[in-house]
Amino acid sequence: MLWGIAFFNYADRQAIFSVFPLLQKSMGLDNVQLGLLGSAFAWVYGLGALFAGNIVDRIRRKTAILGGLYAWSAICATTAAVSGFRGLFAMRALEGMGEAFYFPASMSLLSDYHGPATRSRAIGLHQTSVYIGTIAGGFFAGLIGQRYGWRWSFVVFGGLGILLGFVLNRWLREPQRGQAEQIKVAAKLPLGETLRAIVAQPAARLLLGAFLCANFVAAVLLTWMPKFLFDRFHMSLAMSGLTATIYVQLASMAGALCGGWLADRWRAQRRGGRMLVQMLGVFGGAPCVVLCGMTRSLGWLIAALTIWGFFKGLYDANIFASMFDVIRPEARGSAAGLMNTAGWLGGGGTAPLVIAWLAGTYGLGGAIAMASAVYLLAGLLLFAAARAAETDRSAISA
Repeated sequence: MLWGIAFFNYADRQAIFSVFPLLQKSMGLDNVQLGLLGSAFAWVYGLGALFAGNIVDRIRRKTAILGGLYAWSAICATTAAVSGFRGLFAMRALEGMGEAFYFPASMSLLSDYHGPATRSRAIGLHQTSVYIGTIAGGFFAGLIGQRYGWRWSFVVFGGLGILLGFVLNRWLREPQRGQAEQIKVAAKLPLGETLRAIVAQPAARLLLGAFLCANFVAAVLLTWMPKFLFDRFHMSLAMSGLTATIYVQLASMAGALCGGWLADRWRAQRRGGRMLVQMLGVFGGAPCVVLCGMTRSLGWLIAALTIWGFFKGLYDANIFASMFDVIRPEARGSAAGLMNTAGWLGGGGTAPLVIAWLAGTYGLGGAIAMASAVYLLAGLLLFAAARAAETDRSAISA
């Protein structure tokens, strides 16, 4: 059930990138304005996640999940009614607020069904919905847009999300907090006190920094790769949206499943095991990002996207599972929200604009290639986080 909700979470947010050329033509938008549309979502999503996570720790997570689904789906559908850049910017920002509740609530809920022995595999399996949703959003938004106009893309995805919410309202169930590890949940703390408890953990601070860097790179490719393919290889909207997503996302599915299995095994041997799997993912993906931006061969580009996608899956399967190894159950919604704040406000919120600015000097391909340096920094932070988790006796050890 969560898989289906996460599918629409990512399909809705990805859809706009495949119709960038149509928006550019119909509204006369420049690259910076297109970048702002990507950043608007990330800024509000990141800011909202900080508060959404703390709310999730205080209310039924089912309520947060389904309420968010109804909100972002309605906003997605309403986007079809806007007539200019300001309206698009506002709708993208509001959609970010609606989606901010989903991952803190769903990751907290999953962590109570799955303890350390199976948590990465469970989250990795859930993560495959992100990749399929991104593919569907990229391809079908482009296909619908080139046949019926960009507005219908938003109507279709938004309407289907609302229908899914009605179906799942009866069947989605709430586990007891702390159930998987049989930990007695402490009293709920104010937001400020909860955040101080999270950042007091050295490994948690390093994981936040690593997620910021990794999400920067992911946002670069998700935002700009469809237009990069449209401009450099003269693909149609549907094919540029599909090519930009399908190879990365299908390979990421395989990587997430492998990464979940490998991380659960390594975590059984050492506390920082999940973080070492993530480190392998970002170090392996860095050279692929360079090749994505620099090659003029479509074949090499597809190969680079595929290999990068597999390594990305190794990282993605453990984003929240690694953090939950050092954070108690009663604060996991807040921890997931804080991670999304760091990743989307600092990473996803800056990447579209930074690349648009760099593209003016180095070209879009050169700007994409430069993002690989941010991946290398993420790898160093993850290595340090694994070392910190090894020496932190307060980490969750159940």
